[in-house]
Amino acid sequence: MIGASLARCGEDVTLVVRPDKLAAHPRQIQLEGALGDWSGEVEWAATAPPADVLWLTVKGTQLESALDLITDPASVGAIVPLLNGIDHLKLLRSKYGVERVIPATIAGEMERIGTGHFVHRSPFLILNMAAQGRELLGPLCERLRPIGFTCNFIGDEATLMWGKLVFLGPFALTTSAFDRTIGDVLADADTMRQLEGCVRETCAAALAEGAKIDTENILRLMKGAPPGMRSSMQKDIANGRPPELDAIGGTIVRAVKRHGLKASMTEDLMMQIERRLARPVNF
Repeated sequence: MIGASLARCGEDVTLVVRPDKLAAHPRQIQLEGALGDWSGEVEWAATAPPADVLWLTVKGTQLESALDLITDPASVGAIVPLLNGIDHLKLLRSKYGVERVIPATIAGEMERIGTGHFVHRSPFLILNMAAQGRELLGPLCERLRPIGFTCNFIGDEATLMWGKLVFLGPFALTTSAFDRTIGDVLADADTMRQLEGCVRETCAAALAEGAKIDTENILRLMKGAPPGMRSSMQKDIANGRPPELDAIGGTIVRAVKRHGLKASMTEDLMMQIERRLARPVNF
């Protein structure tokens, strides 16, 4: 979705894929969704080429294998990770340096439905980036806004990263634990109670980590989410793919424990997902 949007704005885009998948990818990339449909040609490669900006758009479970495809790190300028969670920033900074990594988050429901074919289902698409990237990425944001992006630069990293996780975490964990849309979760008193409890626990962790978060506003946003929305974690479980339990739920639980708080609702949702997977999850 990011690659198609950048190409739509006139950027030269190369999508980096696993070497064994390269031959199957067409030159054409197709994006459809609430912000309009678009298709066009992009380049594909099995290793990262020289680039001004490298966007990391993989799942947390794929990160380390994806980084193996950066064979010449010196040829890559800024690195913008759009992964869920927070802990990936420490790894990226240790490998590529603090100044090159521009923390960022993206919010929206996106899905790959075929090779080179992507769907953006939600009526919103929010790209938040660290303020350090304003000079480099600001002009690009001016081209993304007319096609439906909301772009923001945020000065406080804790607020930037936890600002997404306080919504994503409870949303992903409840929809995945019960395999329901967010509308169905909100409509049931018991699942709604667990959702609200997880929101409050996650927001407490965020506040303890120094983020500026309004818990009641997060609950209002959750209740106003498009009722048919499903989380990517929920879809991964349904399709037999490894879910991002550690990147999302594990990050929350570890932060809670660092500050001596409680995460009983969050841990219970994690256990319910573990039972669905029929295997233990360490976090």
